[in-house]
Amino acid sequence: MPLTRRLQILLDEERHERLQRASRERRQSVGALVRAAIDQALPGDEERRRLAGNAILEAEPMDVPADPADLRRELDEARAGGL
Repeated sequence: MPLTRRLQILLDEERHERLQRASRERRQSVGALVRAAIDQALPGDEERRRLAGNAILEAEPMDVPADPADLRRELDEARAGGL
């Protein structure tokens, strides 16, 4: 994805030094570190969908009623806060 937008921020000395130190240690630019921090703190739609899918796949198995009407009732109760 091309980088077309510029952002200017003010940092206190301690945060700036942490960024500089991490930049040297990881051999990444400060900009790359800031972009990675943004992606981690504010995931985009694709990342949210991936995380939601992983949560579903990692969920414990659960019993599902054989009768669709019973399943529908349970889902309606859960949405209404009954479970």
